[in-house]
Amino acid sequence: MISFSYLELLGLAAPEAIIVLAALAVLAVDLLVMREASLRDRFLVSGLFAGVGLAAATAWLLAVNVPPVGAHSASLSLPMLPGMYVDEPLGRLVKVAILILALGTILLSLAGEFTRHVGEYLALILLATVGMMLLVSARDILMIFLALELTSLCLYVLAAFNKRSPASAEAALKYFLFGGLAAACTLFGLSYIYGLTGATGLAEIAAKLAAPTPDPLLLAAVVLTLVGFGFKIAAAPFHLWAPDTYQGAPTPSAAFIASGSKVASFFVLAKLTSLGLAPAQGGASWGAYTPGWVPVLALLTVLSLVLGNLAAIAQTNVKRLLAYSAIAHAGYTLLGVLAGTPMGLTALVFYITTYGLTVLGAFGIVGLVEEAAGDCRLVDFAGLGRREPALAFCMMIFLLSLAGIPPLAGFFGKFYLFAAVAAAAPNLGMLWLVVVAVAMSAVSLYYYLQVLKQIYVAPSPEAPASLRVPATTRVLLILIAAVVVLLGCAPNLLLGPLLAAQ
Repeated sequence: MISFSYLELLGLAAPEAIIVLAALAVLAVDLLVMREASLRDRFLVSGLFAGVGLAAATAWLLAVNVPPVGAHSASLSLPMLPGMYVDEPLGRLVKVAILILALGTILLSLAGEFTRHVGEYLALILLATVGMMLLVSARDILMIFLALELTSLCLYVLAAFNKRSPASAEAALKYFLFGGLAAACTLFGLSYIYGLTGATGLAEIAAKLAAPTPDPLLLAAVVLTLVGFGFKIAAAPFHLWAPDTYQGAPTPSAAFIASGSKVASFFVLAKLTSLGLAPAQGGASWGAYTPGWVPVLALLTVLSLVLGNLAAIAQTNVKRLLAYSAIAHAGYTLLGVLAGTPMGLTALVFYITTYGLTVLGAFGIVGLVEEAAGDCRLVDFAGLGRREPALAFCMMIFLLSLAGIPPLAGFFGKFYLFAAVAAAAPNLGMLWLVVVAVAMSAVSLYYYLQVLKQIYVAPSPEAPASLRVPATTRVLLILIAAVVVLLGCAPNLLLGPLLAAQ
């Protein structure tokens, strides 16, 4: 075991510590200094402090947080609590993605008028970010559960921040009730795993589960655990909270729930299954089913792909359309978990990162339309291409990337996922999942084109609502669209570092 000084231990968790200090600074500045200022000034000043904290943590992860001892090790863990906090190259890159998505969420919030509790709102975004970062570093089921609940509690409150909207309160209540049930299932499942193995670390759990005669209770433990994670990633049939939450929550909150939380949840699910539950993997090859977590996730994948894409066709509200789209994309991303290989994990991180950026940009434009028209129905987007050509073009990039159209990031992300899962089983045994995913991708193109039809083909209303687009929001959306195109044309810009970090 590598020996550390306390200063080196603090260095491991420095990014999280920086974000916590930034959250405290935001609260102090807003409550003690900016309380009597205008809402816009409070958002700008508090957002500046939050942005500096996020930028400092990102800089630390990219440049400073290089362990001075044991540089030959692929990962480093706290000696006194192994598995509670693990520092590894791939985890750092995932944390950077979460920090970028959190910064984008804060920039989308700067022109918001849905709350006067600015400090509390931004602090909750930062604390939720800390929870997601701890999830990425956790290799212990106790730490996984604690980080999951820290993230969830912050997101529940963020969904309810628009006190003037009954829909926001309803969204948060449904999110909280379903989340409480999911947390109970997760806790029961993890407690059964602990009871079977007497260990909480993922490596120790895998060693204990490798016994030649597995306990029948293990299947119940796996199912209960996956039910809880199925809620967090909005996989069918545990998706019922997502459409109402996405529609009723303030748009920046919905964007953060759809982006940052998905990145952390999918990454920790992949680690839990590939490290802790590897001996209980089972198989979902066509005609060669064996019990384990792979067939359970394969079922969730198919249900998410079919239900998410087909239900999205019937939606007339764009937020609800994006919610059902997110359910479908949970199915695509689960393919990376099912692969259970380094290639699958790399494909998963690439896909969920580019999806997070894309859906963040899409929600940014939906929020602008909703603020101007009072709603975000399909008809509210009519004529947007003539009123705001730049934003309409960005929306086209986001939607076509979600549909997997080349040369955008979504196309390469899906291709890499499909290749990873097809190669994972002997004799292409899980190719049937790829066939379902490809078919559902074709279905998804229909409802994305419905939105684009309103933007570019439908006539403008006689008295169209004028969009108020802050300069920061416009620059952010254009930048995200450019990154989506760039990562589609040159995927190695992200894929290279991900492969090198394995």
